[in-house]
Amino acid sequence: MVDGLHVFYGESHVLHGVSWSAAPSRVTALLGRNGAGKSTTVQSIVGLLPPRRGRIAYRGRELQRASPEAISRSGVAFVPQGRRVFGSLSVRENLDVAARKGAPAGRRHWRREEVLRMFPRLGERLGHVAQNLSGGEQQMLAIGRALMTCPGLLLLDEPSEGLAPQIVHELQGVIAGLRADMAVVLVEQNLGLALALADDVVVLDTGRVVFAGTREQFEASQAQLQAHLGVG
Repeated sequence: MVDGLHVFYGESHVLHGVSWSAAPSRVTALLGRNGAGKSTTVQSIVGLLPPRRGRIAYRGRELQRASPEAISRSGVAFVPQGRRVFGSLSVRENLDVAARKGAPAGRRHWRREEVLRMFPRLGERLGHVAQNLSGGEQQMLAIGRALMTCPGLLLLDEPSEGLAPQIVHELQGVIAGLRADMAVVLVEQNLGLALALADDVVVLDTGRVVFAGTREQFEASQAQLQAHLGVG
């Protein structure tokens, strides 16, 4: 997916040759302490922070110079940290604004009704404006809105942040089920949640990959990698 990625904030060199890939029907956990480059990596993949050097590829198409809109149409969806739903729009409008008329071969066509079956609480609040929802409901809406784009790759940046344990448990079940239809990349400080979901693990430290392998390989090396993980 990413190969030799170098990303800068102004003149500050944040990612240093980052390379890793996410496999279909698997959850890849992207781990590391705060400031390691996790969010920068996923923002680069979706075109918000274009790299200066390196490749970003999805299903044979190079995306490093594509616009965020083109990247979304190619099948990559992003749920950002902090949710960022359209606060003045209703739940229904948040979902419908992202809807696709159809999905290319190999990608599931998500409709509003399917999202509401996954998140029944949203169905009870269809006419409510998003800014009046709880944090957990907003996270459900952010994920549902991303699914309405019919992705083949879903990037989730800190989905459990600030949520009650019961809501985190609900989201864990949803994310686990999504791997049947797409590749999932999970940026998460909650190490327990990340390892409960992950098939594969990538660890970043100061903008460099220090580990990439299966969850089992990570767990076997976790003691040696602890210095790169920080709290969580």
